[in-house]
Amino acid sequence: MELDLAGAELKAVLNRLRRAQGQISGVIRMIEEGRDCEEVVTQLAAASRALDRAGFAIIATGLQQCLTEMEDGTRSGEDWDEMRARLEKLFLSLA
Repeated sequence: MELDLAGAELKAVLNRLRRAQGQISGVIRMIEEGRDCEEVVTQLAAASRALDRAGFAIIATGLQQCLTEMEDGTRSGEDWDEMRARLEKLFLSLA
C-alpha cells in the first residue's frame, strides 16, 4: 500500500511527529536529570498520544485514498478486501 500524503495532510502529520520527537527528547532529558516520576510519565503519555494521532492520520489518509480508488473504479473488489484487511490491521496496531 503506497501512501500519498500531500499538502495540509503531510504538514499535519509531520507536525505531530516533530512534536512527539521534541517530547521524547524532553523525556530523555528529564530522566537524565532525575526528575519526578509523575512529570516524566505525563510527558511520555503526551508523546505517545502525538505518535498515535500521527498514525491514525496516516491510516485515515490511506483509507480515503482507497475509497477514492473504489469510486473511480481503479481498484477491484478483491483488491479492496485485501486493502481493507491491511488497513484494519494497521488501525488495530495503534488501538
